[in-house]
Amino acid sequence: MRILLLSCGFISLGLAIAGIFLPILPTTPLLLLAAFLFSKSSDRWHTWLLNHPKFGPYIRNFQEKKIIPKRVKITAISMLWCTILISAILIDLWWLRLLLLGIALAVSLHISSYKSE
Repeated sequence: MRILLLSCGFISLGLAIAGIFLPILPTTPLLLLAAFLFSKSSDRWHTWLLNHPKFGPYIRNFQEKKIIPKRVKITAISMLWCTILISAILIDLWWLRLLLLGIALAVSLHISSYKSE
């Protein structure tokens, strides 16, 4: 089980790093997932991630204070709506458009519900 959790942690971390450059991948949630998986599988990698100069502050702020920086919230919600709207325009099924818009609204409300710095 430890190897599985560790492997999933590295996959999540890799996707989070890719998400820095690819707007369709959500960086912060993937970093939080990696931190959780590393906390269950490897103290060494969990400590490394929490002490990382770029990733550590985001993870610690969220874990300790449930805070998402305002810039991150704005970027996440903006990218979410850009990709969802493009998808909704390209899809011909009205019910799927409605579902996508509903998901985008729910995720936007969820992200907005956290405190900002």
